[in-house]
Amino acid sequence: YKLLNIVGQGGMGVVFKAEDTKLRRTVALKFLPEEIGRDPEAKKRFLREAQAAAILDHPNICPVHEVDESEGEMFLTMAFIEGRSLKERIADGPLPLIEVLNVAVQVAEGLKAAHEKGVVHRDVKPANIMLNREGQVRITDFGLASVEGGADLTRSQTVLGTAAYMSPEQVRGERTDGRTDIWSFGCTLFEMTTGKRPFLGERGLTVLNEILNEAAPKPSSFRADIPAGLEEVILKCMRKRPEERFQDFESLMSALQ
Repeated sequence: YKLLNIVGQGGMGVVFKAEDTKLRRTVALKFLPEEIGRDPEAKKRFLREAQAAAILDHPNICPVHEVDESEGEMFLTMAFIEGRSLKERIADGPLPLIEVLNVAVQVAEGLKAAHEKGVVHRDVKPANIMLNREGQVRITDFGLASVEGGADLTRSQTVLGTAAYMSPEQVRGERTDGRTDIWSFGCTLFEMTTGKRPFLGERGLTVLNEILNEAAPKPSSFRADIPAGLEEVILKCMRKRPEERFQDFESLMSALQ
């Protein structure tokens, strides 16, 4: 691989745009933090997650080509997506409702396919959703959340973004299943629609306290033209108790459609 330039940086490592010199194609290389390479358990867990992600073959999931190591540093090779993240798109302001639904259905399709293969994302958020120039959605970073080991409150900036989308059961460090992705999907849908995160605390601990103890505000309090049905879907995704949310993406998609 020939590294071209850095395209992203966060708590889970650095992403480079690179050229695969053998196959002559552009790819994304994600180098993981050094501590993962040094910790045999974290490394094993990461490899297991990467293998699970690599079996996912769906138009709304960013394909993983390989996992490798260079001079003790682990990296993932993924498809490079020309476009921008949903986080960058939201920075321009709330999305038109037709675009909200178009993106939401594609994200739900991808997560439904992953769940059917037994893969839970655990870190669904706008920064992990890419939009290409044709409007196609690709979900990235499958399984990487489990490598972080939950809510490490000492890492302020990198965790703050992720903490805002954590389900109550993730915050409590409990065992999670696909319904944790439904919560995070609801937070993402809220943000696409209103331009604001549902839990706005400035510090990691404040956000986590809000997630555990405060009801999400109604999206219509920020945007008057939200249809009642869409608001209902968003709020049902973000119910504190997993058994009160949609139980799978199939039922969620029926409600969206």
